[in-house]
Amino acid sequence: MRRDALDGRKKCRRRVAGNAGFQPLKAHDKPPSRTIRKEGRGAMNDRTNLVDRITGHRRMRRNRKADWTRRLVRENRLTVDDLIWPIFVVPGSGIVEPIDAMPGVNRMSVDKAVEAAKEAAGLGIPAIATFPNIDMALRDETGSDSLNADNLINQATRAIKKAVPDIGIITDVALDPFTSHGHDGILRGGEIVNDETVEAIARAAVIQADAGSDIIAPSDMMDGRIGAIREALDAACHQNVGIMSYATKFASAFYGPYREAIGTGGLLKGDKKTYYIDPSNGTEAIRDAALDVEEGADMLMVKPGLPYLDICWRMKEAFGLPVFAYQVSGEYAQIKAAAANGWIDGERVMLETLLAFKRAGCDGILSYFAVDVARILAKR
Repeated sequence: MRRDALDGRKKCRRRVAGNAGFQPLKAHDKPPSRTIRKEGRGAMNDRTNLVDRITGHRRMRRNRKADWTRRLVRENRLTVDDLIWPIFVVPGSGIVEPIDAMPGVNRMSVDKAVEAAKEAAGLGIPAIATFPNIDMALRDETGSDSLNADNLINQATRAIKKAVPDIGIITDVALDPFTSHGHDGILRGGEIVNDETVEAIARAAVIQADAGSDIIAPSDMMDGRIGAIREALDAACHQNVGIMSYATKFASAFYGPYREAIGTGGLLKGDKKTYYIDPSNGTEAIRDAALDVEEGADMLMVKPGLPYLDICWRMKEAFGLPVFAYQVSGEYAQIKAAAANGWIDGERVMLETLLAFKRAGCDGILSYFAVDVARILAKR
């Protein structure tokens, strides 16, 4: 046998013999401390833990160890400035009518809506969004009462603006509260006609701006509506009236209690899938929003809210415009029902869901919880 091979075997035997006393650590054993001699400093005992070696001495829990550290590094905060309060208006006076499917939410006559707006302003809520439940006798195939300068929504706007001039008023020009069939547009031969609807809602937007609306928020999802509304507003010298586009309104199952609130639930014929976005389609939603941005939208909205946090994030990243989420009636009703049964802590879940919108990039939230949240925040 060659000498170099013999030498190699001897070296291998020496290495094996040198490890003969090695015993692997058992699960319950602590890793041994190691004595390290550093030049000029003598010996020191290294008590490095296994977790420190695994994580590279990075421990995420250090910033969570106390209330003050958690507050110091908190990335997102919910404030009263993030809230928009949707309210429902009915004809008459002195009316506060509970909505069964939305515990804690009421339909209010204009005078009571004024009182509610005063309370909201006193709590620091920046804006309210008004939705009418008009008399059934005024509803027709084309939603013609939307073009009445003295209709219910415009009466409410004028009264609130006179009594509470510093609160923002957001109004919707979709036709569903005004139609006899419950659709957001004009129905012709079984079809929601796009262009005729756009013409009507652009005219309605000007009338609402004349009444004092600060922001027009069209939720109808007709093609081209944002550009048409912007042109109509500017032509009527309403350059300062903004547009909060319902840029991505999905054909969702979460709207049921809202339709009860405005009295369209029993009227709706068919569904709204020919103009609302399919819940499966995220890329289509972003394309829809991009068109609204090009047409002149000042702000963008995602509706519903919590099931579409991914869309909120994508829109904020894509466009950089203010993004709002609508925590819709079904989301509200779920929390209320679970809390009423003792299954969840209603207040904590309410606040957690609203904070989730902020984390997803939203600049604000339309929520029926707005007043409750504002009261809680005022005590902190």
